[in-house]
Amino acid sequence: MPDAHQCTVLVLTESRVPPLFWYSYDVSRLGIVRIKGDREVNGYVVSCAATKEAIVIDPIEPVDKIVSEIGDLKVRWILASHGHPGHLAGKDEIQARLGGTTAMHVTDAKTFLRSADRYLDPEEHLQFGEFELRVLHTPGHTPGSLCFLVGNHLFTGDTLLAGGVGKQSPGADLRRQLFSILNAIAPLPPATAIYPGHGAVTSLERELRDNPAFRGLPPR
Repeated sequence: MPDAHQCTVLVLTESRVPPLFWYSYDVSRLGIVRIKGDREVNGYVVSCAATKEAIVIDPIEPVDKIVSEIGDLKVRWILASHGHPGHLAGKDEIQARLGGTTAMHVTDAKTFLRSADRYLDPEEHLQFGEFELRVLHTPGHTPGSLCFLVGNHLFTGDTLLAGGVGKQSPGADLRRQLFSILNAIAPLPPATAIYPGHGAVTSLERELRDNPAFRGLPPR
């Protein structure tokens, strides 16, 4: 069964949090469902309760698992965290059945001979319902790996997993991946929830403490 994570957001008020990470929308209206697909890949349906608009992050197969979770939601975006097959295998069928605009980073599209309706820029913002998703380019696992931030919920693909990083495949650059983690993810508030492409949901606070990828950082 899918794991539903509803309204588990902490609104941070610590003075050390940069203004970049502040947000004012009603996070109680955000719904997140994790769906496990083939190859143990996590896909996610993220939705706005007020408008019924949704995004699909990492369109997995079997597609029926995604479709059953969509229900009466309207799919606005279908996003791939990177170009490995398990993370976008259901992209075209999901779009054909549910609509929505497909998007990924152009570098992975070229590297893995994929295609999408939109190619995303770093720091681009995508609207769905009352929410805004921020695109983070985190190369390393693949050249075009992306993370997606909604409030203090971060969807990391294979850039960062609970207790480690994604499995190194041909073409991966671990040094660059660690650089991405330290520069794009480590500065986020510790209460940020981490939704990885494989394995369990975790928190940045836990990963800062336990994950070898953050070894050597000063305590926060």
